[in-house]
Amino acid sequence: MKKLNLIIAILFMLGFGWSCSSGDSNSSEQPAQQAANNGLSQWELENGIGPVKAKMTLNAVDSELAASGEKIFDMKCMACHKMAERYIGPALGDVMQRRTPEFVMNMMLNPDEMVKKHPEVQKMLATYMVPMTFQNVSEEDGRALLEFIRANQK
Repeated sequence: MKKLNLIIAILFMLGFGWSCSSGDSNSSEQPAQQAANNGLSQWELENGIGPVKAKMTLNAVDSELAASGEKIFDMKCMACHKMAERYIGPALGDVMQRRTPEFVMNMMLNPDEMVKKHPEVQKMLATYMVPMTFQNVSEEDGRALLEFIRANQK
């Protein structure tokens, strides 16, 4: 009887292990499905993870704010980014064509969580091999940087 119970337990464990691991090595989930598994909403997939949780209203570029953003960019961003070419990080001259303003803001304001959870940022990490670090950017600084980036789009 003890041998039968042991055999049943072993078969159960083998069956459980097999059913849990089947398909893991050939996972073909799409990035959105993977993100959903990470608990990301559709909003977060499109606009990033961070303090910006509503659509931003953007008017014409504010040149005064953009000038302030340029100073911040020179101090905190240009070590890794250039506008017209790939550097340590991606070129920013066309980022507004690739990403929403909310995504750009959330990336500046919350890069650690974006790198850990967002599938597009994880793809960028695989390409650039260096995660974006938090540069102690406030929301006001982020908004100024966004205006600078918008002012310099190709």
